[in-house]
Amino acid sequence: MTWLKGIQKLRPVLVSVFFILTSQGGNCLVVSPVGPTLVNALAGTNVTLAVSYSGASDPVVTWFKGPLPVGTWTINANFPPDIANNSWSVLEIERNGSLTFIDVPLRFTGSYTVELTKSGQGIASATFTLNIYEIIQNVTLITETDFAQEGAERFTLQYSMLQGVVEQEIWRFNGRDLKNSTRYLIEGASLVIFGPNRTDKGSYSVTLMNPFSSVTTHKNVTVLYGPDEPIVEPPPIQPFYKAGDSLIFSCQAEGFPLSIPQWIFGGQILPDFHQGVLNLTNVQTSQGGSYTCSVVNELTKEKREKNVTLKVYDVPLGSPTCSVVSVNNADLQYQCKWAGGMPEAQLSFPALKHPIEQNTCNITAKSPRNFIPTVETSVDSDGKIAVTIRCVSEASPPAVVSWSQGNESVVTGSTYQISSDATQLKIRSYNISTFLLAPNYTCTCRNPLGSQRKLFQLQGPTISDSSLFPNQDGTIITLTWEVPPTSLVTGFDIQMKGPDLLSHSGGYSVPKRSSKEYRIIQQKPGYARSTDVFLLDPDMTCRFRIIPKARLTDGEPSKVHRIGPGDGLSGSAIAGIAAGIPCSILALVLLIGIIFLIFYHHKKKSNKTRYPVSRALEKVKTIQPKAVSHNILNRGLRPPPDYNSLHQMPSERSGTLPMFVPPAPVRVATTV
Repeated sequence: MTWLKGIQKLRPVLVSVFFILTSQGGNCLVVSPVGPTLVNALAGTNVTLAVSYSGASDPVVTWFKGPLPVGTWTINANFPPDIANNSWSVLEIERNGSLTFIDVPLRFTGSYTVELTKSGQGIASATFTLNIYEIIQNVTLITETDFAQEGAERFTLQYSMLQGVVEQEIWRFNGRDLKNSTRYLIEGASLVIFGPNRTDKGSYSVTLMNPFSSVTTHKNVTVLYGPDEPIVEPPPIQPFYKAGDSLIFSCQAEGFPLSIPQWIFGGQILPDFHQGVLNLTNVQTSQGGSYTCSVVNELTKEKREKNVTLKVYDVPLGSPTCSVVSVNNADLQYQCKWAGGMPEAQLSFPALKHPIEQNTCNITAKSPRNFIPTVETSVDSDGKIAVTIRCVSEASPPAVVSWSQGNESVVTGSTYQISSDATQLKIRSYNISTFLLAPNYTCTCRNPLGSQRKLFQLQGPTISDSSLFPNQDGTIITLTWEVPPTSLVTGFDIQMKGPDLLSHSGGYSVPKRSSKEYRIIQQKPGYARSTDVFLLDPDMTCRFRIIPKARLTDGEPSKVHRIGPGDGLSGSAIAGIAAGIPCSILALVLLIGIIFLIFYHHKKKSNKTRYPVSRALEKVKTIQPKAVSHNILNRGLRPPPDYNSLHQMPSERSGTLPMFVPPAPVRVATTV
């Protein structure tokens, strides 16, 4: 070992000699690693730091661990290598200068340097890094306490193992890698969480690795937190309640473990509650006061409270009594009293004062007046139908508004949103049936002097009335319409049936046609109540109607409004008329011919020679009409008169000739 120390002292001199020789161009001693210079080995195995050299024969080889020599030998010398006392059972210097470790222990991990020297040849060196590892076994992850607590300064997780050398460790939270930051600190075998909170609850794991093994272990961490400030529903709490009302209050608070709230009134825990719900029926004025919701975390003993002041008013009995008395015969004193009630009724006469002038003002208390709820419908950015119902009643003091659906009170949540002054209720849903199938809504406006209540049912898109107003030329019309107060309408489709609208140049925007189906020409928002339609052809007939819509649901169309000269004749009617004209003309000609033939025949018959009839014959025809009829019936015929005797000479006649009587005029009538 004394010889080794001497060599260590001469090391700078040898290095100087090496540089001098190399600068003079002499032969150079060179040593080179055989294989990688970073060597990983498993504890208990054999490993060699192999080298090769050239440029000199039988050089002196010296191995160093860090700055300390652990062995030296002259290659091919007859004496054995000089090995450090604490390493002689492990280290061996090979004949080529390599260093071999036998059953290498963990403590031999480090940086090793080999130096070869030869007189006149200089110094050559090479450096190795040797890492000795063990198989990682039995890794466990432990914590200082069973639970992390929100608000604590820190929470630490630490791993331990039976054996093993860790080259790399990875910490994860719910599968996400953790790095050093303001929230986390990884040092040694620990993970420190600064200021733990409820979001740190989850699964933590650590993975330990070296070139020969890898082990991962997990641990679930529970964070105790809360209770948070209790939340009392339904908000907002009304300023006051009337004696006889029924009230339900719910108190909840976030925390782990979950605590059951308690209601305290007058220093006593109330028994009439379940899961934090306080139910007061037929409330009386004696039940007015401060109610406390108390929540305690059973593990951390943290306690939170929420106070709710409940005011219960009772209406005074009967009617106020007023009187006026004379004071010193100069002044009038008015007195007004209203007995009973809680709190007592008070009368005040406020005055406004100014250094120059004093004035007074009066105010009259009024109970809520009758009102009509209004409904506005729109579509929000999420595509949901948003229905806003507004109830406002004139009252002094202002009326407090409450909402209910069926027999249940309406509170603010995912579906319902009540405005800060409670006068507006907003309902949101994708489906219109949510509104139409829901029970009736009730809006109640109340102040100490009375209340007004309105019960109503929402209805689908509907148009109650519509009208059409054309301009003087018939080229522009104005459509107006109305909807029921509780109808849900987000828009309107203006539909038209008839020819297309004219373009600005005076012609049709498309080839002129007459549509048999309604088509949409305009779309209007839900608040619109009128629209104008331009560029109509006054010589054509058009029909219009309005379709109310609630998002994608169409309501019943309005009545149909017509503008134009009328429908006119259809094509088939015109074809029938055209085909019937020749037939009508032919029939008329035939009729005229028939009339002419009848007239001609009658005229010809009237022109025949009429012979005179004897008076005796005429007398017989006149006196015995029945005998003729009788003879005819008995098939007896009277022989006709002998007209030849009428032409005999007077001397041949047996009697006087009858007087000639001209025939009576004949009237001819023809019926067509």
